[in-house]
Amino acid sequence: MGKVKFHQLTEAEKKKYLGEFYSMVSLLDSREEVKNFFKDLLTLSEMVMISRRIQVAKMLLEGHTNRMIREKLKIGFSTINQVDRWLNNGFGGYKKTIKDFKKRKEQKAKNNFDIGCDAPFSFDALRKKYPAHFLLVNLLLKNKK
Repeated sequence: MGKVKFHQLTEAEKKKYLGEFYSMVSLLDSREEVKNFFKDLLTLSEMVMISRRIQVAKMLLEGHTNRMIREKLKIGFSTINQVDRWLNNGFGGYKKTIKDFKKRKEQKAKNNFDIGCDAPFSFDALRKKYPAHFLLVNLLLKNKK
């Protein structure tokens, strides 16, 4: 696929492409659907780059210095500064999502469940492995969505 330069697109094209992308992502119901969608959409390298940006944002929100982030993640200062700009001057997506993720992770930890964990004895792994034993729970969770 040829590379398209964003600034060469018309406003209508930008709205159409981005609108459809956002709508498709919003249709994904489960972690598994999100994972499969992005595995089909992005290369492994692109997913890692995005994931590292999220790690930078998390570390910045936790108060780590640019130097600490660079040493830990082996990432350039320009990337750290770009993420910092998005974090502080963007639309609030980083902050809200990271805050929600942290809150959800803490809630799950209180209940001894790990968010997104496929550990062999995690609640989600057991539910998948023994669906008949968790039939009622699975039905309740399915209807909750």
